[in-house]
Amino acid sequence: MSQTTLITGASAGIGEAFARECAARGDRLILVARRADRLEALAAELKSAHQTESIVIPIDLGTIDGARQLFTETEKRGLIVDLLINNAGFGKYGAFEKQPLDTYDQMVQLNITSLVDLSYLYVAGMRARKHGGILNVASVAGFPPTPYFSVYGASKAFVLSFSQALAVEVHADNVKVSVLCPGATVSEFQAVAGSEIVKDGASGYQTSAEVAREGLQGYEAGKVIVVTGLQNKVAAAALNFIPRSLARRIAGSMSRPRNV
Repeated sequence: MSQTTLITGASAGIGEAFARECAARGDRLILVARRADRLEALAAELKSAHQTESIVIPIDLGTIDGARQLFTETEKRGLIVDLLINNAGFGKYGAFEKQPLDTYDQMVQLNITSLVDLSYLYVAGMRARKHGGILNVASVAGFPPTPYFSVYGASKAFVLSFSQALAVEVHADNVKVSVLCPGATVSEFQAVAGSEIVKDGASGYQTSAEVAREGLQGYEAGKVIVVTGLQNKVAAAALNFIPRSLARRIAGSMSRPRNV
């Protein structure tokens, strides 16, 4: 029996890759993002390739009531969400005070508040049905301090901690929660973030498809923390064995902008 999977940030990057992976296995999809034209084009492509149904709901989850609007819309349509993939998010690279404050407010709203709201709104039904799950997209940036990605890294540290705690709470009701932690990935993220790192080329980057595939495999296997890529796994594990002061210095030297 196919399941219904809701994917936020589905118009590009890892979110689009999740849509392709889930459509290929026969899921009915709820595709959510701001850009309706991209969602409609993706839905048509997936229907042609896999004969799967994709329901397009264009909503900006960076707004205060975006998550509630989405939940209200799925409830109105009688849609039962079996898997919620909280993928929507963005980051900004550079010295903390160089970005407008509104940018950070929107980042926290999208990366944290909307993710918590959607988890809250959908998990109650999953627990009542004794079935379902949530896959939250964090980042390896959530493990160490992340100078020059300070708010983004902190938001992903929140997602990492929150997801682990929620996984324990819902386990007895047969609801799974996983948190996906990719590293550098070929997607629109770098362009939106304004990261100079992307100028050095894509060496060591995973594709969005690879990340989505590993994330779904980890979720299905019942893993709570899914770190993608061998290099990222080694780096995340190494943080358990070095002092925090050293981790801060290493992170700062690796990510410092050339003009600082």
